[in-house]
Amino acid sequence: MYKITYKTYLNERLKQVDFHGQLTYPLYVQVTFERKTIFFKSYYFELFSKPRYFLVVPGAGSKGPSLEQVIEKENEVVNFILNKFKDDFSLEKFKTAYAYYSKDLCDITEMGFVDYLYTFFWDKGSPHIGDLIKWGGNHVVAYDLLRDFKRTFNKALYDELVENSFYYAPPYLPVYGYMQQAKRWPMLCLTMMEWDSAETKADFKAYAEKYYPTMKSIELIGQVNNWPNYL
Repeated sequence: MYKITYKTYLNERLKQVDFHGQLTYPLYVQVTFERKTIFFKSYYFELFSKPRYFLVVPGAGSKGPSLEQVIEKENEVVNFILNKFKDDFSLEKFKTAYAYYSKDLCDITEMGFVDYLYTFFWDKGSPHIGDLIKWGGNHVVAYDLLRDFKRTFNKALYDELVENSFYYAPPYLPVYGYMQQAKRWPMLCLTMMEWDSAETKADFKAYAEKYYPTMKSIELIGQVNNWPNYL
């Protein structure tokens, strides 16, 4: 039986890139099996390089994820996949599984939710707010934006915005809200590896029934399971 080995490493063959103010080589993953080796860019390096994961507080400083935290997350999903397919492993299966289990549901559903906000404000006669969110919102987490909306908008408008999102947008609000209960900045993500368990789905169902009682929790779970449609 051939041994499976892997490593995460900074690919010094490529140009350095900015990682929240720090120049570094991109993070890559190498997996070797049956004397064959594959290399690919770290999904989590790309994810946590996004500007919205770098928090700047006026007068208090700034904070973002560290490379060590990203590497830890990468190792977590790689080890999960290796263990899951340890009795029937191939590099092709690994690549397919990695593309599936590494995905962050918050990131995936946020894209469609931002598109929904853009359309919502255009329909409400506030196109510049819509444009600002869609074209200038890369540095802001959409869920945090909604919390500010709740404080500043009148209740009727805010309630309409939230309710309509369940019919015209991916289930971003319950996904992010559920995730935020258990995670701490800056590693705010809910991976398919985590979602693909009965315990997580049961916890999510309880969360949805508590905070979104007008929605059918089973339908919300079904919407989350359809995440490939939001890509």
